[in-house]
Amino acid sequence: MNILVTAGAAVAGYLLGSISWSRVIARWVAPGRSIERIEYPVPGTNEIFTSDSVSATAARVHLGTRFGCLTAVLDILKVFLPALAFRLLFPGWPYHVVCAAAGLVGHDWPLFFRFKGGRGESPIVGGLLAIAPLGLAATSAASVVLGLVIGHLLVFRWAWFLLMIPWLWVTTGSPVHVGYMVFANVIYWWTMSPELLQYARMEGNPTQEEIGDFFAMGAGLGRFMDRYSILGLVARARRRRSERQQR
Repeated sequence: MNILVTAGAAVAGYLLGSISWSRVIARWVAPGRSIERIEYPVPGTNEIFTSDSVSATAARVHLGTRFGCLTAVLDILKVFLPALAFRLLFPGWPYHVVCAAAGLVGHDWPLFFRFKGGRGESPIVGGLLAIAPLGLAATSAASVVLGLVIGHLLVFRWAWFLLMIPWLWVTTGSPVHVGYMVFANVIYWWTMSPELLQYARMEGNPTQEEIGDFFAMGAGLGRFMDRYSILGLVARARRRRSERQQR
């Protein structure tokens, strides 16, 4: 690998990753409104859930689903396009992986915004679209299936993060590709730790609807999981059977 090209990929990835599309869109849609903090009650406790992630999730909470989705797409593209460019310009060399990793760092610790950014889910998707799009599609589908079988929204959303590590190992055998996904996992779970610790303090057995609301993923998706996951359907069938027997 050429050290100058490697440095160029890292710098380009970091600077483009530092573009905070959630802030840009917020200034366009709602000038003067801050989206740098999320607060709402934690189900089953007297605590208030807080998050300082400035990301597509924050845009969705403060500006609405339409702008949250727009932010997510732009956050994906800001990593995908430069990484794809390096892959096409330098085939056979992993400069695109360097660019994708730097884009994730830029998103989480943006140079232009006092190093206060998001958690990195969209940039990781953008990087994988350039690195292993088939793997992203396959592991995402596996996450959906696992989530529906297990009946847990967080498995539905995040299992693919971990599944991509063995996928890349088996399909590429490349320590660089596997290392990227390990790096992405470490960065993501580390930056998500404040939210995950608050989730761990939730009392009782929260419904998927409560979890969806808690993680700003949408209560509607949580209700769908409660009703139509395999375990949810089994639980409903058992309740109906019990009600018939009681009659």
